[in-house]
Amino acid sequence: MEAPSTPSTPRQRVIVVGVDGSPSSVTALQLAARMVPLMGDVVHAVSVWQYPLVFGIYTPIEWNYEELAGKALEQAMTDAFPGDAPCDVQPRVIHGSPAEVLIEESRDASMVVVGSRGHGGFSGLLLGSVSSAVAERAGCPVLVARGALQPPEDQRNALSAVGVSA
Repeated sequence: MEAPSTPSTPRQRVIVVGVDGSPSSVTALQLAARMVPLMGDVVHAVSVWQYPLVFGIYTPIEWNYEELAGKALEQAMTDAFPGDAPCDVQPRVIHGSPAEVLIEESRDASMVVVGSRGHGGFSGLLLGSVSSAVAERAGCPVLVARGALQPPEDQRNALSAVGVSA
């Protein structure tokens, strides 16, 4: 006797984006939203927070770091999508190490998009420590975003018609 078949629901294809509010993470967010028709059904805009270490010990809890990460994510969403954010972009705030959280999120993702440099300590690095770690250890393809995006062709034509260069 055969086991009854259960209808299988297709898994949602997720594009994970690491967002720390830096200009390259805003670009990563915009790129991910453009990739939805090709690579995913939804974008998880992930802002990761952790208590900062000072001289090897945790600092006292003076600020609400989760709230600060949420505000940075909110601002990045506003910067990336000046009108309304696309409905397929879902903001998420998660506690943990940024690289480890993004690597874990990559396990069930179709792609991870990160900025080339975030708000880390060494501004001279060409590739930030988080983006480097994610690119090395993610469980799916990784796209590293640099620079600002050009508006889509239809918007460039509309902008040039009113005398604005893109």
